[in-house]
Amino acid sequence: MTKQNNHFETNAVRTQTEKTQFSEHSTPLYLTSGFVFEDAEEMRAAFAEEKERNLYSRFSNPNTTEFVDKICKLEGAEDGYAFATGMAAVFSTFAALLNAGDHIVSARSVFGSTHTLFTKYFPKWNIETSYFKVDEVEKIESLIRPSTKIIYAESPTNPGVDVLDLELLGEIAKKHDLLLVIDNCFATPYLQNPITFGADLVIHSATKLIDGQGRVLGGVTVGKKELIREIYLFSRNTGPALSSFNAWVLSKSLETLAVRVDRHCENALKLASFLEAHPKVNWVKYPFLKSHPQYEVAKKQMKLGGNIVAFEVKGGVEAGKTFFDSIKMCSLSANLGDTRTIVTHPASTTHSKLVDKDKQAVGITNGMVRCSVGLEHIEDIIKDIDQALKSI
Repeated sequence: MTKQNNHFETNAVRTQTEKTQFSEHSTPLYLTSGFVFEDAEEMRAAFAEEKERNLYSRFSNPNTTEFVDKICKLEGAEDGYAFATGMAAVFSTFAALLNAGDHIVSARSVFGSTHTLFTKYFPKWNIETSYFKVDEVEKIESLIRPSTKIIYAESPTNPGVDVLDLELLGEIAKKHDLLLVIDNCFATPYLQNPITFGADLVIHSATKLIDGQGRVLGGVTVGKKELIREIYLFSRNTGPALSSFNAWVLSKSLETLAVRVDRHCENALKLASFLEAHPKVNWVKYPFLKSHPQYEVAKKQMKLGGNIVAFEVKGGVEAGKTFFDSIKMCSLSANLGDTRTIVTHPASTTHSKLVDKDKQAVGITNGMVRCSVGLEHIEDIIKDIDQALKSI
């Protein structure tokens, strides 16, 4: 692997596995389920972990190793493990580190599937979760119990793009000797590094901006070596590993992350500014808009504002339906972070399993739109969204 302490863009491009005897310029695909040994002693030593090497692709593979090493370098992490999906990363991280009777303190604004884990599945194993609202961080300490193990948050949040003060969360976690786990999916390692603010572990759905083109699924958790060791051992036995092909795609995707995200953010800020003045829009939330309630926090911990813009159309359910039905160029999809601009209705898609009071608690209204701003020309993005709004 490349060892130089270079800039982000250089590390994203130049971190590669060792060349084979063919001296290839681009890392090849290692489409193999297993790896061979010279003799019985080498095999014994490998399984005894006396020597670091590939044994089986569920454990490690040159392609997944390269991808993880890149993310670690870009996030400033000691170690990591790659998963088949972002939710596999979320579930495996918690499952590996928690025991029956443990307690999580989490921001209330989390992805719908994560909320389902916390409220439906973890209670089956006597793992409880207490929520705090993103604008009530001062209440976190009152939620901490003797059994609390982890403080968890997304920042920016999905879908409302709220921003939590990572430095403050880090201070609280350290004060109470708790683990701080941050989902950094919306920001990517390019815009934000939670470890520098005190996070112990950082999770990504690599399916989103890290891939950036809607091609493959993937997830990754990086952070402190001793914690990753536990996650690795759990995952080695339960099997949520990332495929070598997807790892190869994601590692190549990281080479263009910075240039892509720069354009995503530029387009998103222009769209947010346009929507803020639109007569058919009630409100707009984007981290780098001065009207955002956590604007100062976002400026402190993020390089740019990301590619997600949340806004509410006037007129409720029927107006929202008309807006989505009137979209011509942008895609109607539940994904985000693609080259293509995507508009989503969280209340009926990504967060549809939430009951109404839970939707209200995280600011999801029937007229709310989550826009993942893509790489098309900004004038074309604005033109399409404007004509859809005018149809209301």
